[in-house]
Amino acid sequence: MPIHDARDPVEHAHVLRDVFEKVLSGDRSRVAPRSLVSASWQRSLAAHIDPDLRTPPVVLADAELPDMRSAHPLNEVMPLLRSTLVSIADEAMHVMLVTDADGTILWREGAARLLVAADGVGLSPGTKWTEDAIGTNAMGTTLAVDAPVQIHSAEHLVRTYHTWTCAAAPVHDPDTGTILGAIDISGPLHTVHPAMVQLVSATAQLAENQLRVRLAIADERLRVRNMPHLVSLRGSAGALVTPSGRIIAGEPYGAWPERVELPEGGDRIQLVDGREMIVEPLAEGYLLRAPRATTTTRRSALSLRLMGQAAPTATLNGRSLPLTLRPAELLTALTLHPDGLTAEQIALSLYGEEGNPTTVRGEILRLRGQIGTDVLRTRPYRLDATVDTDFEAVRRALRAGRPADALRNCGGSLLPRSDAPEIRELRDEIDATLRRMVLATDDTDLLVTFAHHPLGRDDLEVHELLVDTLDEADPRRPEIVARHTRLLADA
Repeated sequence: MPIHDARDPVEHAHVLRDVFEKVLSGDRSRVAPRSLVSASWQRSLAAHIDPDLRTPPVVLADAELPDMRSAHPLNEVMPLLRSTLVSIADEAMHVMLVTDADGTILWREGAARLLVAADGVGLSPGTKWTEDAIGTNAMGTTLAVDAPVQIHSAEHLVRTYHTWTCAAAPVHDPDTGTILGAIDISGPLHTVHPAMVQLVSATAQLAENQLRVRLAIADERLRVRNMPHLVSLRGSAGALVTPSGRIIAGEPYGAWPERVELPEGGDRIQLVDGREMIVEPLAEGYLLRAPRATTTTRRSALSLRLMGQAAPTATLNGRSLPLTLRPAELLTALTLHPDGLTAEQIALSLYGEEGNPTTVRGEILRLRGQIGTDVLRTRPYRLDATVDTDFEAVRRALRAGRPADALRNCGGSLLPRSDAPEIRELRDEIDATLRRMVLATDDTDLLVTFAHHPLGRDDLEVHELLVDTLDEADPRRPEIVARHTRLLADA
C-alpha cells in the first residue's frame, strides 16, 4: 500500500521514517514508498551511496563560482528567480537553490537565519547534489527524471536530510531542449506545503519563457547582422545557422529542416533530402551554401575578431587566418572606410604625420598575398567582401542602448597593443561608452558581469559601487570586496 500524505507534516515524517528503516533493513513494510522515491533509492544505492553519509561533495571552490555563474545560461534569469521565489522563501523559512545541469549548486538565497542551518548540512554553493553524489533529493532526482518532484523528510536516502523538505523542477534550454539546471526550495520539514512543487514548477516555466524570449531576440539580431552573407549567395540555396544548429533563415524559403547537425572539424554536411552543403563559420554562427560551381563567383565573407585577443584572427570563407598586429590594423582601417583609402590616407590614419605611404604599400602588398587580390582591391585600397567584426557588433549594441549585448560581444579592448591614432581613438570611445552605459544602469547583475570583464576587472569605481550595492548575504559580495580592497591598496 503506497504512502498517502498526512495532514500533519511531522506525523507524515514519522511514517516515512518507519518505512525508510524497514525498506533499508530488508523488512516488510505495511506501506510502500512512492514509486518515484523507490526508483530513486534503487539508483542511489546502485551508486553506492551510504545513507549515513553526512554531506555532499564540494566540487567548486568559492573562487571558481563567479566565473561559473556569469558563464551559465541561468544567470540571465536570476533576477526573475529572485523576484519570484526569494521573498516567498524568506517568509516561509526556505532557501532557494539553483543548480547547473551537473547538479552543482551555483546560487543560494533565502532567510539569513536558515542559511546557517543550510551550511551545516552542505546546502551551499559549490556542492554537488546528483543522486550518485548524495542520494535521493529534490535537486538530484528532478535532474534524473526530468520532471518536478517533492522529496519530504525520510524520502531522502541520506539520514542527514530527514529533517528537511524540498521541491525542485528542471529548467530546459529553449534552443536545444536539454536541461540547464534545477530550481529548488528547501526548508525544515514542518514547512512542507503541497503547493511547493507547483510553485517551483511554475517558476521554472517562467524562466524558460524568459530564455525563449531572449533566444528569439538573439536570433533576430544574428539574422540581421549576418543576412549580408545569405544575400551574397545571389539566389543560390543557402541558410543561416545558429551555433547549436538551428536554421533561422534560408533561401529558398521553406526548403530547410528546423535543425542540422553540424560536423566537428568538417566543412560539409548532407541534408535529409540528400543535398550536400558547405558549412562556413561566421562570427556568430554558420552559413550553409551549395558547393560552388566552377563557373560561378560569389563575394567573399570576411569575419574579424580583434577585441581583447592576444592574437587577432580573421576568418575568410571559413578558413581561419591568424593575424599579426600590422595586418590587423590595416583591416580595421579598411573596415572603418568601406569606400576605400589611398596609401597616404592609411599612413595618416595608422601612423600619424610620421606615416610613410611607401611602407603602407608594402604592407598592403603582403596582406593581399595573405587574403587574396579579389578581397583586397586597389585604387583605392578597399575590401571587396561581406565583412563582419566584433567591434562593429559592440558599436551597434551601444548605439541601440543595449549595454548587456555590447558587453556580451566584447572580448576586451580593440587591438590593445595598437598605437595607431584612429584605432586608439576608436578603442577609447568604445571602452568609455560601454563603461558609462554600464554604470548608468540599475542592473546589479550587469555591473557584476562588468566587474569580472577585462574592461572592469581593475575599475575601482565599479567595485566601490558594488560594495555599496550588493546585499551582505549576496554570495558574490566576498570576492568583490576582496578585489576592492586590493584595488584600494594599489591605488
